[in-house]
Amino acid sequence: MREINGATRILGLLGDPVEHTGSPAIHNFIAERMGDDIIYVPFRVRSKHLEEAVAGAYALNVLGLNVTVPHKVGVMQHVTELDDAALDIGAVNTLVRVRGGFKGYNTDFSGFMRELDSVDIQVNGKDVIVLGAGGAAKAVMYALKKLGAGNIYILNRNVEKAGASFGNIKNAKVLGFSSWNEIPKGKYVGIQCTSVGLAPNDAECVINDDGFFDLIDEAVDLIYKPKETVFMKRVKERGGRVYNGLRMLMYQAVSSYEFFTGREVPEEIVEELYRELDT
Repeated sequence: MREINGATRILGLLGDPVEHTGSPAIHNFIAERMGDDIIYVPFRVRSKHLEEAVAGAYALNVLGLNVTVPHKVGVMQHVTELDDAALDIGAVNTLVRVRGGFKGYNTDFSGFMRELDSVDIQVNGKDVIVLGAGGAAKAVMYALKKLGAGNIYILNRNVEKAGASFGNIKNAKVLGFSSWNEIPKGKYVGIQCTSVGLAPNDAECVINDDGFFDLIDEAVDLIYKPKETVFMKRVKERGGRVYNGLRMLMYQAVSSYEFFTGREVPEEIVEELYRELDT
């Protein structure tokens, strides 16, 4: 039996709900393999108690926290410092203990970048189609800019909302889902950032027109349950290469853990973790 004592450090997750999160399994796996005396637990926190929860975690000597919906934006008001990437993206998913409070980071974008690298999808100079304009899409767009993507077509149900978020990006064009055929013919990297197709609604797909999938050469669907979404199946049917979001989930957690501890997680532990998650 694992011993928990006064030297054990605490990591946690702030969210609402948190009942189905996979974060404890990931972080506790890493801690065990790294030999760190750390335990990770989820905390369900209502929005009205978020400020108190962050202050309380600092008072309780919590080492660090992850942040999930609906708090990724609201928590930015309650940190001592903000990393530049988190500020640009407009969302925080990682709080690292610093003097007087916590510093806010965003590891969603770096998790996405590490997934692209691990599956050898190159976006530098390539044109990209992004489906969705929510928080996940903001992290993806930040990553695409850093990686030097070419023209980016953002498809969203609410064009006005997407335009407010991305309309000032010079190489980006916002369209409605039904206007996908305005995208010039070619081969694109597709990034599916919506929740459409997420279990238990896994028979759904954000776009159903066959012609759209002729545009997609390589793709990542950020959904990882189910392991193969309808979107992924449609891309594969047209000869495209496609991956789910499991590696992004894993890598954003690994990046958070590295921020929390100041230590790099060895690649052999990362690959062992992926095999565990992919069962």
